[in-house]
Amino acid sequence: MTGITKQLVFIDDSGDPGFKTDRGSSSHFVIACVIFNDPLDAEEAALAIKKFRRDLGWRPDREFKFNKTKKSIIKGLLQAVCNNRFSVRAICIDKELIRSHELKNKQDSFYNYAIKEVLSKSNNLNMASIRLDGHSGREYKKSAITYLRREVNTRSRKIKKVKFVDSKTDNLIQLADLVAGSILRSTQQNKSDSHEYLDILTKKGRIDDVWNFR
Repeated sequence: MTGITKQLVFIDDSGDPGFKTDRGSSSHFVIACVIFNDPLDAEEAALAIKKFRRDLGWRPDREFKFNKTKKSIIKGLLQAVCNNRFSVRAICIDKELIRSHELKNKQDSFYNYAIKEVLSKSNNLNMASIRLDGHSGREYKKSAITYLRREVNTRSRKIKKVKFVDSKTDNLIQLADLVAGSILRSTQQNKSDSHEYLDILTKKGRIDDVWNFR
């Protein structure tokens, strides 16, 4: 049937959209898109994460987050879930390269811009259903949906719909969090585990593209 959305894209970030790096803001900001071309693949990946959580003896509502989860658990989960079919496209922004006054002073604008950039350059998207972590207020969500549809769908219908979801109850948003965290960690060369997580995703063939913003 025509009009049925097949592609599912789960998006999360790592780092922060602030620019006061001398006061603790991250030097880089990452937006990661976990893309499923078939909803059945998404279901299987979500079930793999659910099973991994159960095997750990965790409560069903306990969340996987890169910055709060033991690193050996993150690596184990990535190894397990990468046996499923999905691809990753991401943008990694070195904040020193941002010159726009608006992007540097309006966090929502910077966040939306980063999402727009990675989606616009994802040429294989077609009528995709976008899922974002829904931690922001109602007005932001409304304006973000309008902005993304307007800016990303300029030449083709890459986006069919945008929905904000609760990461606590969405295993695939949690996967996007782990992927984004893995990419950000790869920029932190002073960390002994800087490439361990991204290497898993790369060796398993799940990385389509990580665009280092220039």
